[in-house]
Amino acid sequence: MGVIVTIVIVLGTGVFLLLQPRTGSHAANDDAANPNCSLLVPANPLSAQGLATPYRFFATDDDQGQCHEVNPMQSAFVQAGVINPVTGKIFIYNPLVIDRESKPAVAPVVPKLPPNAIVAIWFGFNGTNLKLRGNDNSLNDGKCVNGVQGSIFGQFAYCNAPAFFNAANQAIRAGQLVPPPLGTARDGRACPSVRDFGVVDQDQSDNLTTMYLATKKGRLAQANAANVTTLPETRIITNASDNRLLDVAMDGALGCQPWTAPDLADPGQMVPALPLNELQAAAHQGAPVALVPNGDPMVLVNGQRNLNKLNAYRAGVNQPAVQDTQTASTKTYCTNLLNIGVKRIFLDAPFTRLSPSPDPAAANSLFTFLAQRFNATWGADIGLNCQGILGKKSPIKLQLDGDVTVDARLGNNDDNYNNGNNDDNGNHQKDNHGQGNGDQGNQNKDNNGKQGQGNQDHQQQDQNNHKDQQMPTMPAQDN
Repeated sequence: MGVIVTIVIVLGTGVFLLLQPRTGSHAANDDAANPNCSLLVPANPLSAQGLATPYRFFATDDDQGQCHEVNPMQSAFVQAGVINPVTGKIFIYNPLVIDRESKPAVAPVVPKLPPNAIVAIWFGFNGTNLKLRGNDNSLNDGKCVNGVQGSIFGQFAYCNAPAFFNAANQAIRAGQLVPPPLGTARDGRACPSVRDFGVVDQDQSDNLTTMYLATKKGRLAQANAANVTTLPETRIITNASDNRLLDVAMDGALGCQPWTAPDLADPGQMVPALPLNELQAAAHQGAPVALVPNGDPMVLVNGQRNLNKLNAYRAGVNQPAVQDTQTASTKTYCTNLLNIGVKRIFLDAPFTRLSPSPDPAAANSLFTFLAQRFNATWGADIGLNCQGILGKKSPIKLQLDGDVTVDARLGNNDDNYNNGNNDDNGNHQKDNHGQGNGDQGNQNKDNNGKQGQGNQDHQQQDQNNHKDQQMPTMPAQDN
C-alpha cells in the first residue's frame, strides 16, 4: 500500500479519517501497484437493486499483479445521480466497490428511488486505466460508456449520463431545479467552479467525491453515519479528484459552499457530487468557461486527437459536443490557463497558504500544491504541453525542499524559447504560407503531476492503431 495522509473529518454524526494517497515518485511502493483494474458492473445497474449490489473489483490482467480496493493507489469509486422527472429534484447515491472475492463489511443500503427515476452513474479511479466489465448485459442496459472502440478514457467512465443531464437541464429550464449561485469567495471574486480556469488541470471534470469506509480486515462499506457507528476504527478511502479538490479543499479555504443533495444511503445527510458540480458550473460559471479540450490526455487515441472520443467524454459531464477538434482548441485553453489560472492562484494565496496541502509529499500547503499542479499541467512531460503550444515557460517558479514544493513566486514570463507561433499540437509553424505543421507532438502523457489527488497517469495503453475520427462510442462488451 502506498503512503497515505490522514485528516480528521466529520460525516453525519461520526468522526473518522480521510485518507489521501501519495502519488508519483513520492511513495516507494507505488510501482508495486497494478495500475490497470476492472469493475464488474452488476445486472440492472440503473435499478435500486442494481445500485445496492456491490461492484466487483479485480485486475484487468493478472500478470500485472492484483487489484485491491483498499489500496489507495488502485481504489475505484462509483457515484450515482438520481432525478425525479416530475419534480426535478436530485438525489445522490454512492454504490459500493469491493474486491471480487470479498464481501461488504455492511450490506449496502437499498435506495428508495422516485417513480420513473432517471439514474446515471459515474466512475473514478486512483490508478491508470479502469475497464468496465458487464454482467447479464449490464453495460448495454446501463448505457455505459468507457471510451471509444479500442481506447478507454482511463480513470473515467459513465452510464446513462446524457439522459440524466437532459432531464436535469429540462427541469432547470422549467424552473423546477435551480442550481444555487456560486457565491462570493474570501478574495472578493466569484467562488470557483469545476469549469473555472483557476481550478482545472490537464484533465478536468474527472473522478468523484465518493468515499468508502475500510475496516482493519480490509472489508468495505458505504460511508454513512450508521456504518461509522457500527464499524469501529474504520478508515476512509477517497477518490482524490478535481471534484474533491474543489468541494473540500478550495471551497474550504475560500469560504465557499458546494452544491449538495440528499444522500439516499445516509438519511438526513447532504453530499456534493460530480453531476451537481457540472450543472452548477454550466449555469453560473462566467466566461471564459473551461471545457474539455482536444489535448486532454483522456480524449486522445494513441496520442492523437479524436473527435468522437472528445465528444463522448463531454457527453458524460454535460458539456456541448463540437463539430471539429479545433473548436476545442488546447491553445486557447492554455492561453486562458495563463491569463486566468495563474492570477487566481496568487490572488488566493493569503487563504490557501493557511490551508493544508492535499498531498504533503508534494507541497506544504494548498497554495504550493496548486502552484506545482499548474506547472505539471503546463509542461510537456505530463500535462497539456502548453509550454510547447504557446512557446512560453510557466511563469510560476517553485521553491523545493527535496521533492516538496515549499513556496512559489511569479517569475519573468519572457523566458520563452520561441515566438509562440505554434499549432494546437505544440508544433512550431514553418511559415505563413500553409506549409506542413508536422505530426502531433504531444504524445499521450501520464498524469503523475496530479499529485495528491490520487491520480496516476492517463496513458491509454491502446491495443490498436485506430486514428479514425469516426470511431464509435463504446460501451465495453458485456461478458
